[in-house]
Amino acid sequence: MEYGEIKIPKQMISKIEARLEETGFESVDKYVTFVLEEVIKEVEDEEPEEVFSEEDEEKVKGRLRALGYLD
Repeated sequence: MEYGEIKIPKQMISKIEARLEETGFESVDKYVTFVLEEVIKEVEDEEPEEVFSEEDEEKVKGRLRALGYLD
């Protein structure tokens, strides 16, 4: 795997370094990589929630048509 560089504020690095011992990570790089992977995974796994199934939506549309609200 190839690696690149990113810049983060030194204050953030200090906070991460303070957490390394309690988290078990060997380095700031490994900690940040893990956190970013988790965030990306969560974002990619999110699917928009369907409020209604297609069948339910058609039933509602049918009722609205019957009541004259839809053409």
